Amino acid sequence: MTELVIRALDERTAHLFDALPDPLGARESHRLTRHRPDFKRVALRDGKVVARGAWWGGPDDAAPLNINWFDVADGEEEAGAELLRTAPWQVELEMNLPAGWREDPELRAAAEARFTAVQQAGYELLVERFLYRWTPEHGLPARPGRLEFRPEPDDGVFFDLLRRVHHATLDAHALKAVEEGGLDRAAQEELDFFHWCPSPREWWQLAHTPQGDIAGIHIPVHNPSGPSVGFIGVVPEQRGHGYAYDLLAECTHYLVERGAEFVTAATDRGNFPMAANFAKAGYPVVRERLNYLFPRTD
Repeated sequence: MTELVIRALDERTAHLFDALPDPLGARESHRLTRHRPDFKRVALRDGKVVARGAWWGGPDDAAPLNINWFDVADGEEEAGAELLRTAPWQVELEMNLPAGWREDPELRAAAEARFTAVQQAGYELLVERFLYRWTPEHGLPARPGRLEFRPEPDDGVFFDLLRRVHHATLDAHALKAVEEGGLDRAAQEELDFFHWCPSPREWWQLAHTPQGDIAGIHIPVHNPSGPSVGFIGVVPEQRGHGYAYDLLAECTHYLVERGAEFVTAATDRGNFPMAANFAKAGYPVVRERLNYLFPRTD
């Protein structure tokens, strides 16, 4: 087998990224995503592209936040692994797949080839997630009217509430942050992401019961790809009342009232209560995602 060449791309060579087939439909799923040419890399053998990766970050980010598009040609798993191993950024990898990919033999084979390459590169699976996309034909979810919503300008209030929410959470990313740096780290990572999003800070809202007690928070955001449910969280002492649905319904209405023509969202595959709330609110699963982490070496 001839020698592999790993190549970073730029504006002039960006077309090389499109040379591979797209059996998992990544192009359609990323039609609103803006990938910078300088965050793309390909592996070539005999001048032919046999693996590709697109790292993703905001337009002003010095380095990408993750890699969310990765492909290998048939039988080129090791080339894909080398592409990942030699990248200057060892960040989280998101493997986005069509909904129901396990039931389709061709999709499953394509996915498993990519899993093999990712694992050979040293990445470890953190969690599997459902990706949702609400559109108007699904109808706006009914507002139960049980909670009162209002903004809160103090980040410290949200920080405290995020700590309380993450004290008992099913979210794998939050659990990892708690394990590595405690509740403060988990809360701060959430706040940093909300501030990074280019949507107004005043969108963040608290939810209160009619008695004035805090029930939870919802954070509608615009990320660079469009409107999204940034965060839904019920404080531990208010769980068991189904308030997560109320928060999700309000978040959806809030974004639509501000011009959203679709709303994206995600939850861990194992978070059965939240998955049930998304189904109840009319959010169909449109893709699935496997999140991989590159092990720390420090």
